[in-house]
Amino acid sequence: MSPATRQSHLDPRAIALLLGCCLLWGINQVAAKAALTEITPLWQAGLRSAVAGVLVALWSWARGVPLLTRDGSLGGGVLAGLLFAAEFACIFVGLQFTSASRMVVFIYLSPFVVALGMPWIAHGEALSRRQWAGLLLAFGAVAFAFAEGFSAPHSPRQWWGDALGVAAAVLWGGTTLAIRATRLGAAPAEKTLLYQLGVSALALCAAAAWAGEAPPASVSWRLLGLFGFQAVIVSFASYLAWFWLVRHYAATRLAVFTLSTPLFGLLAGALLLGEGISARLVLALGALAAGIVLVNRR
Repeated sequence: MSPATRQSHLDPRAIALLLGCCLLWGINQVAAKAALTEITPLWQAGLRSAVAGVLVALWSWARGVPLLTRDGSLGGGVLAGLLFAAEFACIFVGLQFTSASRMVVFIYLSPFVVALGMPWIAHGEALSRRQWAGLLLAFGAVAFAFAEGFSAPHSPRQWWGDALGVAAAVLWGGTTLAIRATRLGAAPAEKTLLYQLGVSALALCAAAAWAGEAPPASVSWRLLGLFGFQAVIVSFASYLAWFWLVRHYAATRLAVFTLSTPLFGLLAGALLLGEGISARLVLALGALAAGIVLVNRR
């Protein structure tokens, strides 16, 4: 899709899809952390990509989406897949050394990477001062919501997990930029996602074997549920929706919405686990909404 046909503003359908994705991603962070008690991080990430990749291939076959046509997207697809694999390797390994709340704050530096890089790819997506203020306000809302957990020490090697969180943010932003800067940006969403799932499945499973990680000896119903949610609902369904959005809408407008993901995670914990909705969360949600409006207001 050319820049001329890509929509620069988000319509109600895009906003609904974005909020649905962010809600699922917020719950996914909890599922990934919980599953680490039964499966090692690299095997979890690699097998998740493999299962989701098979589902994308079947979905594409059923819908008649061409995946093998030569459209010049191979180079961009391999690059995006390697970045995608490295991102999740950083997240899953980093969660062993730092808390989920700290990881969340560092991962969601990603919209800044997209905002800084997109003007070099599409000049029309450069943020104005007002939009930069909105992005900073939205990120500040996330940092404020997680401030208590962020300040609590987790382990002596917490700095290593934090560093991996920052690396994951750069890699996530880099993946979005790679898609938009190459012919992958004009490919079907199914093909874009399959590149990333296929390459990351191979890379992560190979990394798991190289690192000496043992695959799970047995699969409990608990692990099956946690893993199934990550593979089917998140890696297949929500990522397919996300790459469709990246193909049709301005990346900088999409990126700021991802900052709602960690707050949705807190909100889901409050509603599903009875953890209570604090005044801090309410204030953070209000600031986040204000920031998103500043970035996306016409």
